[in-house]
Amino acid sequence: MDFNYYIPTRILFGPGKLNELANEQLPGKKALVVISGGTSMKANGYLDRVVSLLNTQQVEAVVFDRILPNPIKQHVMEGAAIAREKGCDFVIGLGGGSSIDSAKSIAVMAKNPGDYWDYIGGGTGKGHPVEGGVLPIVAITTTAGTGTEADPWTVITHEERNEKIGFGTPETFPVLSVVDPELMLTVPPELTAYQGFDAFFHAAEGVIANIATPVSDIYALKSIELLNTSLPAAVANGQDLEARTNVALANTLSGFVESTSSCTSEHSLEHALSAYYPKLPHGAGLIMLSQAYFTFFADKAPERLTLMAQAMGKDVNSVEPERQPLLFIEALAELQKKCGVDNLKMSDYGISEEDIPKLAQNAFDTMGFLFTLDRYEMTLDDAISIIRKAYK
Repeated sequence: MDFNYYIPTRILFGPGKLNELANEQLPGKKALVVISGGTSMKANGYLDRVVSLLNTQQVEAVVFDRILPNPIKQHVMEGAAIAREKGCDFVIGLGGGSSIDSAKSIAVMAKNPGDYWDYIGGGTGKGHPVEGGVLPIVAITTTAGTGTEADPWTVITHEERNEKIGFGTPETFPVLSVVDPELMLTVPPELTAYQGFDAFFHAAEGVIANIATPVSDIYALKSIELLNTSLPAAVANGQDLEARTNVALANTLSGFVESTSSCTSEHSLEHALSAYYPKLPHGAGLIMLSQAYFTFFADKAPERLTLMAQAMGKDVNSVEPERQPLLFIEALAELQKKCGVDNLKMSDYGISEEDIPKLAQNAFDTMGFLFTLDRYEMTLDDAISIIRKAYK
């Protein structure tokens, strides 16, 4: 039993918690507020509410509203330039994982020279150390998917090189995060499902990762249990605040998993898909891969899959031991059907079978580190086979 534990983020969790921003000690007096290029933050009044709450503390807000669903390096560099030009002393990510991830990356580049890819360790990144510090980060999440409010990780795509790579340092943990499920009531059913499954796979991969710990297992298995019971309800009725709160808690717990264990190669494979096909929602890509991926590991980490089957309510003692891990695959398929995401097809997003070897190679080239956290040393041929089986 050997692990380290470090999650320094102060988290305000629960319905109505956004209002407490008026009284929280903030890390500066001028914030760059990073939101998506869509309309939801403005149309739902979330941006105005945040700006108003900042004003009660005499904190000025500069809004940067260009972030894409799969965020890109160009916008990181643009946001960092604005933060420097306007003299912003901290960054707020308001919205989903793309906005909060971008805020983290902008916070890095606002204080460090050169190009963002200079600091990325995979693909064509140069892997330079971040020596100039990072602007303090505040995360206000309006979705339940990435857990980025509770971990240091940010995922950005180099749009010219088809490289989608995770990055983080201890300084990219948010100093403050607000998780208010009332802000999630407006997320449409399809996105609720995609985001919820992203959180699910953060937990599930954290369980099968070879660096899982007793602490990460506690977080991960509870997250899986909550999503299994509450995600279908949140998809069916977005106004169900109890279901939204349970899904939000599962998501934050999955962020804790990301800070105490890790994703595995499933995320590497999906990053390759959405690096080449940026209109593919990350959660949708994971859903497509998931049954083939976890079936591959059923005989390689059987006790781990059995734990997850139990968390999803399966009576593992009702079947012979060799079938116990397969009950997790069964429960996963049932959950996807309940959430209406059991018929997703890669071809719907323009992915062709001829692409598969290229995509698998990209996963190794850009996010190869996650393959080292698998409990079995996957080969390129294994990865190709998994994607082929997932392809529909």
